[in-house]
Amino acid sequence: MCDPEKVPHHNARPVCILGLGLIGGSLLRVLADAGQPAYGYNRSPQTVNEATAAGYDASSDLAAVLQRAAGDDALVVLATPVPALPAMVAAVAEHAPGTVLTDVVSVKEEVSRIVAAGHPGARYVGGHPMAGTAESGWAATDPGLFTGAMWMVATDDGTDPQDWLDVARLARLAGAMVVPAAIDAHDRAVAAISHNPHLTAAVTATVGAGESALALRLAAGSFRDGTRVAGTAPDLQRAMLEGNAMALLNTLSETIDRLVAARDALRDRGSVEVIVADGHRARERYEAIAQAAPQPIDDVQIGASGWEAELRRQGHLGRVWLG
Repeated sequence: MCDPEKVPHHNARPVCILGLGLIGGSLLRVLADAGQPAYGYNRSPQTVNEATAAGYDASSDLAAVLQRAAGDDALVVLATPVPALPAMVAAVAEHAPGTVLTDVVSVKEEVSRIVAAGHPGARYVGGHPMAGTAESGWAATDPGLFTGAMWMVATDDGTDPQDWLDVARLARLAGAMVVPAAIDAHDRAVAAISHNPHLTAAVTATVGAGESALALRLAAGSFRDGTRVAGTAPDLQRAMLEGNAMALLNTLSETIDRLVAARDALRDRGSVEVIVADGHRARERYEAIAQAAPQPIDDVQIGASGWEAELRRQGHLGRVWLG
C-alpha cells in the first residue's frame, strides 16, 4: 500500500505552464521549488515581472516559450480560463505540436472539444486539481496550494499510458493525489460539488445583501462560509460555469426542484424537515469520506489491457492513485 504523503522525485521532462494566475502560478512555484525544471508564460508583463522578481522562470513571449518547450520535449500545461484556450491551443499546435498537453481547467468536455478542433491528434490528457481560493493573480499563488488535494486525471479509453503517467506524476509532484475519471463523469461531478455551489453562493450573497446594512452587520459564519466563492472574480466564475453549462443545468434544475418543494412544505405545513434532514445526512456522508484516509488504487498496471476502465471503476469508489 502506498503512503498518501509520498511524493515521487521530479521527472526528467520539463514542464511549461501557459498562464500564471492562481493555479498556474502556484504550480510553477511548487515545481520549481522541488527542483523540477519548469517555466511559464503569461500575457501580462506585470505578472511576468512579479514571477521573475520572485526567482521564477517566466516570459510574455508565447511563441518563444513554446519553441523552448518543443526543444525540451516539455509537458505543456494549459492554465488559462476557457475563453483564452482556443488561442493557446492554436499556438501549441503551431510551435510545439509533439509535446504532451494537459490542463488545469475546471471543465473537461469543453476543453477536449477545443483541443480536438484546434490541435487534432494532440497528445492530450486532461487534468483538474480540486484546489483554489477566491483570490486570483500571481500575488495569490501558493506553492502549498495542492498539498493533499485531489487532482482528477482524465482516463478515457484510448489514453496513451505513458502520457497519462506523465500527467499523473505531475500531480503527485505538486503534492496532490490522483483521481482517475472519464471526462463526462468529471464534469457531472464538479457541476454538483463546485459549480452549483458558486450559483447558490451568489444567490445567498444577493439575498443577504439585499436586506439591509443591519443584515450584513449581523452576518457571521454561515453567511461568510456560504458565500465565500461568490468573492471570486466574476469573469472567472462565468468562464467556469458557462463552460460546463449542460451538466450545470441538470444540477441547477435539481436544486430548484428541492427548494421549491421546501418552500411549498413550509407554506403548506410549516415545516422544512425534509430538506434539512436530507442535507444533514449528505453533509455527514461528505465528512466521513473527507476525514477518512484515502484508499489507494492498487493492482492496476498502467498500459495493461483494460487499465483505463479499472482505474475509472476504482476512482468511482473514491480511491486515489499514488504511483
